[in-house]
Amino acid sequence: MTRILHALSDISADYDALFCDLWGCVHNGITAFPAAVAALQAFRAKGGTVILLTNAPRQRAMIEPQITRMGTPRDAWDAIATSGDSARLAMFSGAVGDKVFFIGQPHDDVFFDPIRILDDPVAITRVPLEQATGIVCCGPEDPFADPEVMRPQFLYAREKGLKLLCANPDIVVDRGDTREWCAGALAALYTEMGGESLYFGKPHPPVYDLARRRIAELGRDIPDSRILCIGDGIHTDIRGAQGEDLDSLFISGGLAAAATKTADHPDPEALKLYLDGEQQEPTFTMGFLR
Repeated sequence: MTRILHALSDISADYDALFCDLWGCVHNGITAFPAAVAALQAFRAKGGTVILLTNAPRQRAMIEPQITRMGTPRDAWDAIATSGDSARLAMFSGAVGDKVFFIGQPHDDVFFDPIRILDDPVAITRVPLEQATGIVCCGPEDPFADPEVMRPQFLYAREKGLKLLCANPDIVVDRGDTREWCAGALAALYTEMGGESLYFGKPHPPVYDLARRRIAELGRDIPDSRILCIGDGIHTDIRGAQGEDLDSLFISGGLAAAATKTADHPDPEALKLYLDGEQQEPTFTMGFLR
């Protein structure tokens, strides 16, 4: 049974590193949560390492100014690992060929910026679906539209045998009080229709490998037994942690706030029903990161 915590400090002495989700834990898509920021700062002040582990479909250089504008100070974290970084590496390695049909919004165009860590990256060209060797999905063109609007294109893509590279496995996010669809919803639809989707963010291994490399880049050697994963996504953050055999802290006041009846803390009975239904067992649960 998951242990309900009051604060991160209840268990922080047992861990040397945090893999901490951003959206829903540190910010709501508009502004940072002061209590969450303070918790991360306190963890680092005692010598801990904080890796912000996000399913954002962009490279880490784009994330820092974004979270700074929201009010997340630089002393709250050490490094950033993104689903976008893992997915970009795969794309420029040729995972979906060299001619791609792109699904996303204008601000996602940075996904195609040149990559520096490959000696011989594939030259990627964006083309209409009829000419494509694969699909790159950073998110819906309209985050409020039902993913089903893509069914006709996906039927065609499936018949051509195209692979879909999903840059963000999240299904939904809450921007303030508004819920939006993410790339993961489109990838799930394509898979359901018989297409092949490639995932690189949580809960899949590539982004955890990247997070561990970020720790190594800092000159630190931290065993998995001393790493705690924090997140509000039961199918991404918690399932990913369990798949990596890492301890996890579920933030019930995020995406699952209604199901877990979280006001300040989750209702124990509602939490148990929710976790049993999802067949997930986080090591710890907290209403909000603090």
